[in-house]
Formats: sequence, C-alpha cells, structure tokens
Amino acid sequence: MNIPSDLKYTKDHEWIKVDGDTATVGITDYAQGELGDVVYVELPEEGAEVSMNEAFGSIEAVKAVADIFSPVSGEVIEINEAIQDEPEKVNQDAYGAGWMVKIRLSNPDELSQLMDAAAYKEHIS
Repeated sequence: MNIPSDLKYTKDHEWIKVDGDTATVGITDYAQGELGDVVYVELPEEGAEVSMNEAFGSIEAVKAVADIFSPVSGEVIEINEAIQDEPEKVNQDAYGAGWMVKIRLSNPDELSQLMDAAAYKEHIS
C-alpha cells in the first residue's frame, strides 16, 4: 500500500500536502481501495470556507458513498475539475491526478493534529 512519507493524514483517510499557506487535499490510496471504483465526486465551490474535521464533499463509489472531511480550516481556492469528469482518476492516482481541493490555511497550527505516514500506517493496520 502506498503511504507517501511527505504527506500528513487524518483518521478519516484524507491526505494533505502543504506548500506555504496552501494545502492540497485528497483521499488516501487505502480509502480509494476500500471504496472500490469511484463513479462520482462532489466538491465544494471555490471560495467556500471549510473547517477542520467537517465534511466538505462526498465521494460515490460502486460499494459506498462517503463524506470527504477537511483536514484543516481555510478557504477552498481551487477544485480539481478533472475528477468531476473522470472520477476514476481517484482510483488510478490518489496522490497525484486524483487530488480533490486546494485550501488556503486559516490556522496552520491545526497541522500538528494530523498523523505522519508511520502513524497512519499503524492506524490502518
């Protein structure tokens, strides 16, 4: 299973990559594998405010529908429109082309509450 060491993780199986005050967010390889073939992704509008641990969208797969939770608080500054047309990108490349949203952090201190790769690996074991 792919758990990149340069990312942070949530207990709800989202990943986050921080670059300055911007965070790219998606679901983990483990999550997409558990869901099965992704058929639809619902994302917030650009400009939407999101809060840590609150749902900002949903993902629909053959097996289930699941909420997508924000790992941090902030403003959605970009959404991945490609996955709305081709949701299978989430299955094919969860940490690359399958990213969901980019968020401008409003409280960078929240990052300390997230898991590193080793903690996430233990969480899913």
